[in-house]
Amino acid sequence: MITYFLILILIIPLLPFLYIRGMIIQHKVRKLPQAEGDSGIVGNNCKESKQILIIGESTMAGVGSHKHETSFAGTLAEELSAKLKVQIHWKVYAKRGLTVNQITKQIIPSITENRVDLIIIGVGGNDTFALRSPIRWTKHIKKLTSILQNQYNVPIVFLNMPPIKDFPAFSYPLKVSLGTLTEILRKSLYDFVSRSPEIFFNHKVIKMKDWLEKYEQLNQSDLFSDGVHPSEITYQLWAKDFANYLISNQTIIYKFLKQSHQ
Repeated sequence: MITYFLILILIIPLLPFLYIRGMIIQHKVRKLPQAEGDSGIVGNNCKESKQILIIGESTMAGVGSHKHETSFAGTLAEELSAKLKVQIHWKVYAKRGLTVNQITKQIIPSITENRVDLIIIGVGGNDTFALRSPIRWTKHIKKLTSILQNQYNVPIVFLNMPPIKDFPAFSYPLKVSLGTLTEILRKSLYDFVSRSPEIFFNHKVIKMKDWLEKYEQLNQSDLFSDGVHPSEITYQLWAKDFANYLISNQTIIYKFLKQSHQ
C-alpha cells in the first residue's frame, strides 16, 4: 500500500498532463471492434470433450483481431485439444472497457453454461487505468472468483497482467506510472491466489523485448494492433505460451481432465 500511495502522490500533480495525453491517445488509437464469433469447438475426432470459459476485458474480447477463432480463444483451444487429445468447446464472455467489478456485475450474470471444466480470466488493464488500490482490487477479485466457485467447482486461472510499460501508444510518464501500478496489482493478485488452492495465476511478466528476441522475424509494430491492444499474431503467441503454462501445471490439468458430467 505504501508504494501505491507513493505512486498516487507522484501521479496527482501530473493528472492534467496525463488526462490530456490520455485524450490524445484515445484519439489516435483506433476504435477497433471486438472479435467476431464468441464460441467454437475444436478436436471433433476426440472422444472426450471439455468446456472452457474465457472471461475478461478487451483482450479477452479480442480487440485487435478479426475473429476469436484465429486469435486468443481459438488458438488456446487448438493448443489444448492437440496436446491433451480432447475436444474443446470454448465460449468467450468479455467486453472492452470493463473493470473486474463491472465484469462481476455485467458479464457473470449472462453466463448460461451448466457444464464448465476450466475458467480463464484476463483482467488488469482497466483497473490499472482506474488507479485501483490493491486492497479494492483484491476485494473485487475475491468477489468475482467466489461467485464463479459457487457456481462451478473447477479451476480458475488468471492470465498474465498486460505489459503496459511496453505500450507504444503511451508516453514515458504513463508507461512508468501505470506500469508500476500494474506491477502492484500483479503482486496483490499473486498473494491472493497463493492463498486460494483452486485459483491459479500465470504471474510471469510479459516483456515485448523477450518476444522480439524469441521471434526474430517480428518487430514491435507486428505485436500491437493500435499501440495498446495485441495484434492477431500476438494473441496467438500469447495463447500458445499460456497453453504451455496450463499443461506444465499438473494440478490444473489433473483437475481439468478429471471433471465428469452426468
